[in-house]
Amino acid sequence: MKRGLAFLLTAIIGAACAGSAFAGAQQYEPLAASVQAALHAAVSDRRPPASSFDTSMEAVQWLGDMSQRLAKRMPGQVARLEFLRTVHYEAKRAGLDPQLVLGLIQVESGFKKYAVSAAGARGYMQVMPFWVKLIGGKNDNLFHLRMNLRYGCTILKHYLDIEKGDLFRALGRYNGSLGRREYPNAVRAAWEKQWQYTPPPATPSP
Repeated sequence: MKRGLAFLLTAIIGAACAGSAFAGAQQYEPLAASVQAALHAAVSDRRPPASSFDTSMEAVQWLGDMSQRLAKRMPGQVARLEFLRTVHYEAKRAGLDPQLVLGLIQVESGFKKYAVSAAGARGYMQVMPFWVKLIGGKNDNLFHLRMNLRYGCTILKHYLDIEKGDLFRALGRYNGSLGRREYPNAVRAAWEKQWQYTPPPATPSP
């Protein structure tokens, strides 16, 4: 009986922490006051999101393509489209490639909204809770879709700035594995093989 209970508890904990084999944890580092203020402003903006697409046709094409790719992992169409619109908006807002962000989410959490790593990182982008105290508000919920993506994209852009655009090192910082190649290579592979996107050619006017 005890052995069966132990197995059940292990399975439950494993399911909660099984966002990805590569899910890690950003490391706490003191921030200059100016950087902390800029990051706080970045995550605290509560203005209603505008469209991040240049045209309605671009939105239809990108959302349609990405929705098909994501369907097996996220079956509900309404939730899937909301997720993709939010990824696109928050990535563009932070100056990131939305397809890169999708690759990172695939590796970090496997697109599981409530994933929790062994280190306590939370949600789609596996954000560590210390960031809420450092740059956010006490009521910020890292399991909330837009909040999680807002923090994750802001943090990744922060690491890219620190590393002067070096994606390999920025991804290592994001995962708490700076200097190791497994995680950056996994994200790049997911980005390039699963989520790379080329817009279809424009239809010539009659």
